[in-house]
Amino acid sequence: MKETKQQQLHVGLIGFGSIGSTLAEFVTKDPALAHVRLTILVRKGRNTPFATVDDTEALLTSAPDLIIECAGHSAAKDIVPNCLLAGRDTVVASIGALADDALHDRLVTCAAEGGARLILPAGAIGGIDLLSALRPSGITEVVYEGRKPPKAWKGSPAEKACDLEALTEATTFFEGSARHAALSYPKNANVAATLALAGLGFDGMRAKLIADPAAPGNTHTCLVTAGGADYQIVITGKAAPGNARTSIATVYSLLREITNRAGPVAI
Repeated sequence: MKETKQQQLHVGLIGFGSIGSTLAEFVTKDPALAHVRLTILVRKGRNTPFATVDDTEALLTSAPDLIIECAGHSAAKDIVPNCLLAGRDTVVASIGALADDALHDRLVTCAAEGGARLILPAGAIGGIDLLSALRPSGITEVVYEGRKPPKAWKGSPAEKACDLEALTEATTFFEGSARHAALSYPKNANVAATLALAGLGFDGMRAKLIADPAAPGNTHTCLVTAGGADYQIVITGKAAPGNARTSIATVYSLLREITNRAGPVAI
């Protein structure tokens, strides 16, 4: 069999927190991605085992083929627009930031002007391909329920809605639009935003957030009713290392974006 030479793929990562560091580790441990080179955009003074830069201009000057944002809503607002304008395809993990219509429109405009693609990964939820595909058939309902252990909601407005440490049973502390969920819980409700963008939009989709002491992990339930199909999907994600709020499936979803770009087959 004729050997095929793989061309090096240069990936820029924005952020080296729980998601970014775990993603970088996955990339370096995968033999199929041995031809992938990483450059990490970090805060000044932050050390990593990888090549690092500490400002957006330096990241863009390093000329990555693909950029992945995994540093929160502020990075999606302050850094991603410049990446898109520079013509760099950019994956945005902090999809909840797009609940801000002005930012959403700005990123789309920057992508068009720069000739780049704004890539929105599935993250911790499945069935996004089917949901998006069903839009022409007419989607009538999308309902999302996010159920996590109380500790996963610490540092969020849930602390004011209920006593997380004292909970002995499942407690619903939020019911409302996907937009309200995404903007109010920026570190917890990216799944709601992803479903909204793929389906009925931020104001057409309902979301429910629950703190449950008995939750085995971060459980995402999505119910879809559409002209082409009705389905329900339930996913219980395991927490990312050192971050109870984030499902490790989110990191694997970002890894998939790299694998699809790096290999001869995309799936």
